[in-house]
Amino acid sequence: MQKYIKIHPADKVAVALSPLAAGTVVSIDHKEITLLEAIPQGHKFALEDLTENEPVIKYGYPIGITKEPVKTGAWIHVHNMKTALGDLLTYTYNKQETDLAPTEERFFQGYRRSDGKVGVRNEIWIIPTVGCVNNVATSIEKKAQKLKKGSIEAIAAFPHPYGCSQMGDDQENTRQILADLIGHPNAGGVLVLGLGCENSNIDEIKKHMDAYDEKRVKFLVCQESDDEIGDALKLIEELVDYAGKSKRESVSCSELIIGMKCGGSDGLSGITANPTVGAFSDLLISKGGTTILTEVPEMFGAETLLMNRCENQKKNKKTVALINDFKNYFTSHNQTIYENPSPGNKKGGISTLEDKSMGCTQKSGSAPVRGVLSYGEPVREKGLNLLSAPGNDLVASTALAASGAHIVLFTTGRGTPFASPVPTVKISSNSALYNKKNNWIDFNCGTLVEGTDLETLSNQLFDYVVSVASGEEVKSEKAGFHDMAIFKQGVTL
Repeated sequence: MQKYIKIHPADKVAVALSPLAAGTVVSIDHKEITLLEAIPQGHKFALEDLTENEPVIKYGYPIGITKEPVKTGAWIHVHNMKTALGDLLTYTYNKQETDLAPTEERFFQGYRRSDGKVGVRNEIWIIPTVGCVNNVATSIEKKAQKLKKGSIEAIAAFPHPYGCSQMGDDQENTRQILADLIGHPNAGGVLVLGLGCENSNIDEIKKHMDAYDEKRVKFLVCQESDDEIGDALKLIEELVDYAGKSKRESVSCSELIIGMKCGGSDGLSGITANPTVGAFSDLLISKGGTTILTEVPEMFGAETLLMNRCENQKKNKKTVALINDFKNYFTSHNQTIYENPSPGNKKGGISTLEDKSMGCTQKSGSAPVRGVLSYGEPVREKGLNLLSAPGNDLVASTALAASGAHIVLFTTGRGTPFASPVPTVKISSNSALYNKKNNWIDFNCGTLVEGTDLETLSNQLFDYVVSVASGEEVKSEKAGFHDMAIFKQGVTL
């Protein structure tokens, strides 16, 4: 097994792929280096002497600057390096030509809906318009399990605390996310559960919805019902009768939309899991499919790589706005733009936001940026899309689903059991995590530093995603988990 790696020829640091003891002699670029201290897995060590305020190069780009002189072979982390990022920046568009050659068409088994959309699941969703009816929704979910029949794969409620006491764009965002989920093709049937007096009541939600099939979407206002649970179960029975007749059929992978997200990252995330997802993204796009990359604050420091891959000046300007609008969101709340990475990230070997962002953006592969989406905006362009959403795992994954993702690929070096409204594939950056938390992790990319090459591993991931799209349950689905979270951006009345 490879024990350390220099990622790019220009790098001034290497990364330990397994714990390295002090005094270990490593050989890199025909040069022997003695480690001056123990280097934990995923952490960096210096390949040359660095002066104070010198850029630290990893992935071929600066990931921060030194706070003090650093000797060759020394551990380099938060104690002796820091971010070099500023606040709002002015960007220059230097277009990078990155078109991908088409590859052979692939197919999965999906559900074709009456509006022409395709789903990878045939579930019944219960969507509350307001947090006041959350407990009613979860009670309905429990009682409705006995109604499952035919091709119905799950009946799930999606409680959330919003829908009232919100103002302006904050309230509109809640309405849009709920409307997006109501229209999501992974749901063969939807019960929209309102209270009656809330700001985001059913009539308001309908204003944000596209035309819908009345057999597929039902509405219930609890204040207008003598027995809301009983009435809801009758409506769900109708939805099951309708959606349960749906059958899987062969669908081109050009119709697949896959969201990409990372969380609980470690020093191997940008070396194994994220590059594998990036290669997967390129492969799907080469077959006419679509991917969506989000968590904008974790693009800070690597954003120019994405900006220069925009297909034209208009998309570039939208990407600049995507980045700067999110920076303004931080400063408008009197928060530091670069208050990242998290404690778990640091423990795993990530030292600065640039370090984290360079690893995060590996998930985008090499395809040109075709679309730039605001929060809650449905995807319209095939190929690689960028989506405005925060780094929070559940909020960002819900945003990906709301924009149309059938499946979310979630890379992690620390592990997490959460789910989202759509199948959420957990991808480990290291084999130790995969072996320890096999009840959470669906796919292991740790083998990339154990002898498996990137092309082989990305093809294996593609095959696995096709199997998930065709009905294979991921670990969180097997556990019965269905989660969602809405991005809270304004005041509460």
